[in-house]
Amino acid sequence: MSQRADARLDSQMAFLTEADRLKSVNRATRLADGSRYENSAEHSWHIALYALVLGEHAPDEVNINRVIRMLLLHDLVEIDAGDAPVFGDHDAEAMATKEIAAATRLFGLLPGGQGDRLRALWDEFESNQTPDAMFAKSLDRFQPPNQNLASGGGSWIEYNVTQEQFEARVGAKIASGAPTLWDWIRPRAAAFFSKRR
Repeated sequence: MSQRADARLDSQMAFLTEADRLKSVNRATRLADGSRYENSAEHSWHIALYALVLGEHAPDEVNINRVIRMLLLHDLVEIDAGDAPVFGDHDAEAMATKEIAAATRLFGLLPGGQGDRLRALWDEFESNQTPDAMFAKSLDRFQPPNQNLASGGGSWIEYNVTQEQFEARVGAKIASGAPTLWDWIRPRAAAFFSKRR
């Protein structure tokens, strides 16, 4: 192996070893069986699987392979920035600043061209402007409510979430990139919330 190839592999392995830390970042969402909180690595894997399975419900112009890649990368920044629960109380601007710094550090571990390409995918996801990013963001918002429904309420109960809050903070984002998925989950969520009134 050449010295250059060896150095490239060293950089890639440094990134992959650092990415392992995502397994230690706990989220506010419980597993479907309610037994414990999921971690961010599990969440990233699960929504990438959502994209693979539910890709047929994406708008026609969406490239599911790109969506899967975005979803595998999107939460890596939580290694440094931590998780900010959607119904939690946090400073969104401060969190965005932490996430940008984390993306610079983490993707900077990779060899230049590779790190730049993966960072561009992360930036595209965060910007939420392209059809691929919009569908990916929708899946990121679609998975937790399904976990909450499966676990008997999960974080909705813990954060005392109302149907109106759910529709405003989560529903609008699902509907914008995955209207079919929103049409499917909306009545299920409404049934849950109506029982809690």
